[in-house]
Amino acid sequence: MAAIAQQVSDFLAASAPFDSLSEAVRARLLKGAELIYLSDDNANAINEGPMALYLIQSGQFSVIDSADAQRHVSEGDYFGYPAILENTVYPVSIHIENPGLIFRFTAEVFSELLTIPQVHRFFQGLRSNALHNQAAKDSHSMWLYKRLEDVVTREPIHVDMATTIQQAALKMSSERVSSLIITEKGKLVGIVTDRDLRTRVVAKGLSYTQAIHSIMTPSPTTVSHQHTVFDALSVMTEKNLHHLPVVDKQGVSPVGMVTATDMVREQRGNVLFIIGELAKAESLYALTRLAWQLPHYFSRHAKRVGDFDIAGKVLSQATDIMTRKLITFYQQAHGKAPMMFAWLVYGSQAREDQTMGSDQDNGLLLASEPNSSQAAYFAAMSEYVCQGLAKCGIRLCDGNIMASNPELRLSIDQAIEQARGWVNAPTKDAIMHFNIFLDVRCAAGDSSLFKRMQKARSPLLAQSLFLAALARHTNDLAIPLSLFQTFTYEKGRELKDTIDLKTRAVALVNNIARIYALAAGVHTPSTLARLASLPANVGLAKEDANNLRDIWLFLNRLRWRHQLLNKVTDNAVSISTLSSIEKHQLKASFKAIDRAKQAMVVKFSGGVG
Repeated sequence: MAAIAQQVSDFLAASAPFDSLSEAVRARLLKGAELIYLSDDNANAINEGPMALYLIQSGQFSVIDSADAQRHVSEGDYFGYPAILENTVYPVSIHIENPGLIFRFTAEVFSELLTIPQVHRFFQGLRSNALHNQAAKDSHSMWLYKRLEDVVTREPIHVDMATTIQQAALKMSSERVSSLIITEKGKLVGIVTDRDLRTRVVAKGLSYTQAIHSIMTPSPTTVSHQHTVFDALSVMTEKNLHHLPVVDKQGVSPVGMVTATDMVREQRGNVLFIIGELAKAESLYALTRLAWQLPHYFSRHAKRVGDFDIAGKVLSQATDIMTRKLITFYQQAHGKAPMMFAWLVYGSQAREDQTMGSDQDNGLLLASEPNSSQAAYFAAMSEYVCQGLAKCGIRLCDGNIMASNPELRLSIDQAIEQARGWVNAPTKDAIMHFNIFLDVRCAAGDSSLFKRMQKARSPLLAQSLFLAALARHTNDLAIPLSLFQTFTYEKGRELKDTIDLKTRAVALVNNIARIYALAAGVHTPSTLARLASLPANVGLAKEDANNLRDIWLFLNRLRWRHQLLNKVTDNAVSISTLSSIEKHQLKASFKAIDRAKQAMVVKFSGGVG
């Protein structure tokens, strides 16, 4: 009997959520605990037994323990808890698929342990089919993902450009602000800071009766209120700004101001230091020297959960800066571009979720079809930038999805026609080819050119038959769980218990968010931004969108931790390296993804998979 008690104790110590409790608390659960070998011969011991919590050590079973449908359970899974959790009666019905050992704990003792917050939260999470990743909700870095419209609550402090310097200074004093937005007919035209008043007025003895526009900084850098706090922080870091006006969707009317003081107040660490250093690079040599410090920088500074949450954005912003610097270096040597262009980035860089193993995915959008000399300029510039990025550690794309490929340098008319081709023939092979181009962002060049392309392509990509094809393609991608909810592993790996979290899980969440975004006309490529921006009528409930967000964050934390701890660039995470609660969360994540893609195919394809 003592041996059985020790066996139960050891298994509990490795099973979430009890692994996080003290040995003394776990001992309470052992009171009256039983170890049962469950087979067809004694299934009635469960079906006709008292309410209890059951934990499976081995075997595979089909269980009905609530008003929900039958579910398949196996090693490490619980059943019987819904009735105790909800203080009601649910007779347990169990069918034996493969006999095995299960632990039975009394309802009385389990009810006592439910008073412990983390225990209650864990089982409530199982019951609600949600990923209760408390770390995701508590993470101090989550403020970085907030949109500025949710953070900037104070009305913009502004004056008309005809206002005198003295009146403007009085306004700043009365409002207790260090900067002032200057407008003309309600549109932002400039900015004045307290430093401007010192250096441009007082130090030079300028008359206070002059109009404020005479000392303002005209056409200042701005950020849209739809962008995130992280976006604003990145712009301020790269351009060494202390005040950044926030404007509306059209980019003309001010809605507020963010300052360096605001950011310092919120920021926990200096994870963006590398962005500022890259922005100062004055040569390809200096840029590459800094870029090759990125892996060391992340391994040294990305230690906390919150660091993993923003690591992908930091790396993507760093790659953006490298791209802009390389374009600048080329143009300094070879002259300005012969026409307007937009440097496009696709895939992980567009979504701002790069990892250390991400390669280049980019292209060039041109204002019109180039002549031979113009084409030669852009070909040479593209080759220089792509090779420069490779020297900076962003490896060349094996699939040749790079601006150095002539097929990826398109005029805006060609780009629109290309999208029409995708929509007209969305075969399985075609989707696998063009899916990456549906996550796109302008990293350098003329953003208005890019917006024109997006505006023209948006109605094409929202066509119902096209969305149905994308939904069916995603639904055909299987999650790495067997019928009995056990993990299924990658074949041909050195470690036998690995799952490629990028292709088997993260990509599915990206696909789901992308399809809903295309349907709603949401242009942002970031998965988190897409989930946050979806309108209520798109068909994805806010609760489900938030759950997918938490799942996405959880999966990417596991990827980043795996890469940094093991000094690798792959995404093949060994399940044996996860804690018990992480295994439960991972399994819950996979189940939630499966439900989400099934709901998506019903909405967009009428349930035809």
